[in-house]
Amino acid sequence: MDRGIKHDRRLWVFDFDGTLSNLVPERTAAQILPEAGELLKALLRLPGHRAAVLSSRLLEDLIPRVGIPGLYLGGGSGAEWLLPDGRRIVAEGKTGRLENARKVVAEIDRLKAVQGVDIEDKKWSVAVHVRNVSPDARAGVIDFLGALQEKKDIRLLRGPEVFEVQLLPEIDKRFGVETLCRIASFGSRGGLIVYAGDDENDAVAMAWVVRQGGMAISVGNHSLVPGARSVKTPAELVKEVRKLAGLDSFDGG
Repeated sequence: MDRGIKHDRRLWVFDFDGTLSNLVPERTAAQILPEAGELLKALLRLPGHRAAVLSSRLLEDLIPRVGIPGLYLGGGSGAEWLLPDGRRIVAEGKTGRLENARKVVAEIDRLKAVQGVDIEDKKWSVAVHVRNVSPDARAGVIDFLGALQEKKDIRLLRGPEVFEVQLLPEIDKRFGVETLCRIASFGSRGGLIVYAGDDENDAVAMAWVVRQGGMAISVGNHSLVPGARSVKTPAELVKEVRKLAGLDSFDGG
């Protein structure tokens, strides 16, 4: 029987969409699962534990969807952070480059002509949602974005029913987790990092966490990185994290 993780200091990092919330047809309708919200609150009550939500969504979009004080909240894959004490920080030296990088957004917007494509501008990235796109048209979207990546300084990451165009290639969720560790003064030698997510951007962070001796939890039908624990749904993730954190015994359940 797994009795939890034997570390006094733990940093829990969660993706939002598809990890703490179910994937929904309309992205604006995404909500944190009630049991996931209770999990985050319970983790914050444990001595030596800190928790973060790291999303490619804009920070202003993420904050009301989570609504739990005491967390680290990262938007734009960690380019922007809201700290537990209310301070906000933005990635140093990146805003000037971002302004120039955003010129490619006009080209990405050409995909709006494809029936079913939904383009979400997240400032630091652009999400091209293809849930409602036919298979033939989807292949054309992939070809267009692939060609754009070859001629522009961008990075293409894939998720369930979406392509994420990182406007600054170095800003991904690995960047976000490394930034979080610095601002939270959390080192892998003094504690355990646990990361949970469901797409390619999360996989980049997971691989880094595993290399630091931490733990990755992959949400979905396939494990995203070697060595990751795998759960199929956000609801299963909640149960797995409660077990790993020893919360059931802590709560007397």
